Amino acid sequence: MARNTGDRTCVRNVNVSNANIGNTQAHNEREKKTYVNPDIVPERAAYNVHFKEPTDDYVRMFSKLEEEKVISTRGLKSDATKFCELVFDVNSAYFYNHGGYDYARQFYEEAYRAAVEIVGGEQYILSAVMHADERNRAMSEQLGEDVYHYHLHVVYVPVVKKEILWSKRCKDPTLRGTVKEVITQVSRSKKWASKPAMDEFGEPLLQKNGKPVLKKSYSVLQDDFYQHMVAAGYTDIERGEVGSTEEHLTVTQFKVEQEQQRLAQIQDAAALAMAETQRQNELKEDAERRAREAEARLRTAELDAKAVEDLAREFSDDVDRVLPEAGTLESARTYREKKAKPLYKKIVDVLRALFKRYLDLRESFNRLSNNYNRLQRQYASLDESVDRLAEENRGLKRVAADYDTLCRGYGADRVEEQVKAIREQEAERKRQRRVLRHSHDVGVR
Repeated sequence: MARNTGDRTCVRNVNVSNANIGNTQAHNEREKKTYVNPDIVPERAAYNVHFKEPTDDYVRMFSKLEEEKVISTRGLKSDATKFCELVFDVNSAYFYNHGGYDYARQFYEEAYRAAVEIVGGEQYILSAVMHADERNRAMSEQLGEDVYHYHLHVVYVPVVKKEILWSKRCKDPTLRGTVKEVITQVSRSKKWASKPAMDEFGEPLLQKNGKPVLKKSYSVLQDDFYQHMVAAGYTDIERGEVGSTEEHLTVTQFKVEQEQQRLAQIQDAAALAMAETQRQNELKEDAERRAREAEARLRTAELDAKAVEDLAREFSDDVDRVLPEAGTLESARTYREKKAKPLYKKIVDVLRALFKRYLDLRESFNRLSNNYNRLQRQYASLDESVDRLAEENRGLKRVAADYDTLCRGYGADRVEEQVKAIREQEAERKRQRRVLRHSHDVGVR
């Protein structure tokens, strides 16, 4: 938002990513059905003024410029910034005091001429539109009539002139190192590179080490716009503050959007927590299934072991029923070595194998049980986190609604001043407590 103290110009350069250019177009050309900004009045869209109307959507216009070789993407990375937007702005009171809509239209028509110079040519501008359909809520409530905030959006392709030289491999030695061609290269970084600062005589200012003093390109942008408008006869404006990041938003809108962003972040966190809870539930169900399978295998092994125990008990009850009969004239040694020992070795091997299987299953079952218990604890913790996030979400919605109600009832500026005064009081109390603690600590030492 522009300040209400002094009529200050402001121009911001915004880098628009390839992913966001569609949203920028929808906002500037008023293609959306609904808007987050509650101060946009759709019925006034007809009052918006195009100083250059787009001939197609922004992306296809860019492609056409490239096809017609008006611009070149040679050497441009796939994720590089191809689009920029200049937003020209003056506080609403300036236009209100000069008659409103007609004066704003005249002012921004001249601002568009400044934009053409800044961009480097009208052919690189995709769209230039003055918005006249955004209501300044604070001024409207204060004056008891609708006051609109006029500003200008200029979407363009950032380009610089680049000389392509003949390489050292050129067959003609006289051409090597000379200019082969000049292309209009798309480059946001080169377009907005810092520039040498000049003194009153037009000479570059130097540092102690002899290197030039660089002036940030956005500061130069503010200077160029201000000087252009003053030269055009608008001598009753001031240059925008150096380093200012203010935008054309009402205080109420800015605060509400901040709360909405915070609410959105909490809602995203809650959604992630719910997704994590679902994942943990699936892990829990899988662990339960594996535990049931292990328990079934364990019961089978226990039954097998019980059967072997019963078999062993049966064998030990009546040896004659188990051992084979001795053959006629068969010696005791031969009987023991060839019949008795092999039988008992077979029984012992079976018992050992079953016991080993029993131990393996018991270990697997215990491991699955521990994992199941751990998942249950995690699930309980996630349940608590989701409940806490939901409660915080509801609280923030109430805070945002209460804040908006206060702003409508008492005025955004008054509420903001009261909040600022309370914060200053709290800061002062904290400072006094720190001073008291420090004095106490010094006295103790």
